[in-house]
Amino acid sequence: MPELNIPEATPIPGTTHLHSGKVRDLHRVDVGVHAGNLLMVASDRISAFDFVLGSTIPDKGEILTRMSLWWFDQLGVENHIVSTDVPPEVAGRAVICESLQMFPVECVARGYLTGSGLVDYRVGGAVCGVELPAGLEDGSRLARPIFTPATKAAVGDHDENVSYDGVVAEVGAEVAASLREVTLDIYRHAEEIARERGIILADTKLEFGARPDATLVLADEVLTPDSSRFWSLDDWQPGRTQPSYDKQIVRNWLLSAESGWDRSSGEVPPALPDEVIALTRAKYVEAYETLTGEAF
Repeated sequence: MPELNIPEATPIPGTTHLHSGKVRDLHRVDVGVHAGNLLMVASDRISAFDFVLGSTIPDKGEILTRMSLWWFDQLGVENHIVSTDVPPEVAGRAVICESLQMFPVECVARGYLTGSGLVDYRVGGAVCGVELPAGLEDGSRLARPIFTPATKAAVGDHDENVSYDGVVAEVGAEVAASLREVTLDIYRHAEEIARERGIILADTKLEFGARPDATLVLADEVLTPDSSRFWSLDDWQPGRTQPSYDKQIVRNWLLSAESGWDRSSGEVPPALPDEVIALTRAKYVEAYETLTGEAF
């Protein structure tokens, strides 16, 4: 599937644009003390059902950037952040980060059963080859977190869940073991932090790269509503879809009769109404403020 509806990145003096994804634009820094590093800019774009929507969510890029920086501080693991001293054109929503050899694996940790994991479980009683007990429901808490990796798809395509053996085949046994261990350690730590603040971290997707000396480094964004499922601890009720701090409002509207959009049509979804944009922004702000304790 081609890259759908991604606008051309705005040129930034002193950098070369390298790539644009659904949300982020990546530039190489060409001049100054950070030359050779990368400038990663979080836009206000929002995607749903593998489409980048024409509508944007005000302040989303800044919320994602600030939340990731907060989490990097909490986690205490090697990460790719070099500096937050970025060009004024992207102040508040960009970071300068290391250029790493990225691993072609989405490292997913799940502490609760939902989403694509629930679909796999209902078919065969397992997720990514990890056998689970019978009788689990949508939203069930697992006895222990599980590592359920996925392949990294091209923009516009679905990531595909794979087994641990598939990760070994991709990156080798030693790196695969490290990715699984670090992913689960980060999830357990973050889950405790979120729980203390009244939020359930149901699952999260992490990305890692390696420095030239083979050091494993946490990269990209981390533990935001774009890469994680956050639920209210007070509202958690297994057996139903959980209210979440993310773009579910957007998905629900697109699937409603009001949108007039047919998901199977292949057409780009329509523009979002103002009220859907406002509610989505409010959910992102609420997630940020509840987790960090800081006003946005």
